[in-house]
Amino acid sequence: MNDKNKRKGEPDIDRAAEILKRYKAGKANLEKRIISNEQWWKMRHWNEIPRDEYDTGRPRPVSAWLFNSIANKHADAMDNFPEPSVLPREEDDRECAEKLSKILPAVLERCDYERLYSDMWWYKLKNGSCCQAVLWDPELENGKGDISIRNIDILNLFWEPGVKDIQQSPNLFYVSLCDNDILTGKYPELEGKLGDSGLLAGYKYDDSVDNSGKSAVVDWYYKKYRGGEKQLHYCRFVGDTLLYSSEEDESCEHGFYAHGQYPFVIDPLFCVEGSPCGFGYIDIMRDAQMYIDRLGQILLEHTVSMGRKRFFIKNNSAVKEEEFADWRRPFVHVAGNIGDDDIREIRIDPLDSAVIPALNMKIEELKETSGNRDFSQGGTSNGVTAASAIAALQEAGSKLSRDMLKSSYNAFRKVCYLVIELIREFYDTPRSFRISGGFADIDRSLIEGKPVTAFGMSFGEKKPIFDIVCAASKKSPFSKAAQNELAKELFSLGFFNPSLSAQALACLDMMDFEGKESMEKMIAENAARAAAAERGGEMI
Repeated sequence: MNDKNKRKGEPDIDRAAEILKRYKAGKANLEKRIISNEQWWKMRHWNEIPRDEYDTGRPRPVSAWLFNSIANKHADAMDNFPEPSVLPREEDDRECAEKLSKILPAVLERCDYERLYSDMWWYKLKNGSCCQAVLWDPELENGKGDISIRNIDILNLFWEPGVKDIQQSPNLFYVSLCDNDILTGKYPELEGKLGDSGLLAGYKYDDSVDNSGKSAVVDWYYKKYRGGEKQLHYCRFVGDTLLYSSEEDESCEHGFYAHGQYPFVIDPLFCVEGSPCGFGYIDIMRDAQMYIDRLGQILLEHTVSMGRKRFFIKNNSAVKEEEFADWRRPFVHVAGNIGDDDIREIRIDPLDSAVIPALNMKIEELKETSGNRDFSQGGTSNGVTAASAIAALQEAGSKLSRDMLKSSYNAFRKVCYLVIELIREFYDTPRSFRISGGFADIDRSLIEGKPVTAFGMSFGEKKPIFDIVCAASKKSPFSKAAQNELAKELFSLGFFNPSLSAQALACLDMMDFEGKESMEKMIAENAARAAAAERGGEMI
């Protein structure tokens, strides 16, 4: 953009474009890994394995050990779909927190969050990271605007290379491709200025994808100080044409979003230093999967070779080769006598005994490194048949999944905090939500800052601050079975006998399981009722 035509306060998009190119170059290895991982996920990984001239024509078997492991991890995640609970930090905010606890799940449901959560986990398990954006979409609710949560492809997001947290990056770019006709219809000033779609790295699609009629739209987020206040600003541009700038928008006096944070949450699976993104299960398992398929290639090649008979025939043999090669002919003509050297079968030695153990070893290695043991899928070995033993093995084997889910819940809490901040900023009028047991309304007056005054003096504003606790809203069948077994065991031990209430409460005090508090309360109430009934009988 020509500096002479630049308006005062207008962001420098030429400088932004240069920063974007530098950021893109800094994450080239990450993009290459994500594109390759998608091929492994689709079981097209033979094209990702270097090949030589001897590989031509050889069978390329594909086994789904890697796929099966990732599918099981995804099932664990969906069995523990999170449900937020909002807790107040001060007593005055208790009523507000209780209302948010009911409305926040309704906001997530309106955003179709369960589907987003499922897609997010597929992406995270494959590529080691996932990203969600929590945005205010002014076009929702018939132009009234509402909160929008979206999954973001990390190929489309760019940050400063070397930062561990994207909130530390001075700039953040999100690039998307948009149809040229749509862009010119919405922004007539772009007529004749479109055509750049090569900024984004692309996947190796099975279909033929043509992006020639699309252009790259850049959403540029950046932080700057204004009047001593750190603000988040936003700019959208295509090529060298500015489409929107929050610095020129009078309604964005305190920045594009009042919370001042980039509206993106990156959730890494296995963290690495110097990057907000991590690595995933495909990165861990791809080597074992490669050797499983290479050994399978050897096994199938040898089996085919042994099943297809081949023969040595002398050049001047008396056997007619065409008739001999046709297995449908009952007779084969010969000219003269047949010697032992005229025709001889090619013998193929049995496969070396080390191949099958090596194949099984690699399969076990993949299962071990991914934590996808047999008992985690409901299978058992070594004569384990007791239900309690199987349950104990499953519980011990699920610790990797539990750790994986805890880190994901941390990212989910950040998403919930951003949702609350958008409610605080944009819900000017009451919004109605369907909740359990009826309906509830909420607007920003419930959680916006209140002036603090004392002795006739103003001490600024006080905003309600909340803590968010996550729990699994859907229990797995195993969790339910374990809880039922515990209840039956406590019943058989006499925990619900009022005469043993003192011993039962003492024992429960040393135990830790879900629902312990309600059980203690129930035992104490039963004991009190029994004691009251006994006293009434004595009086009679």
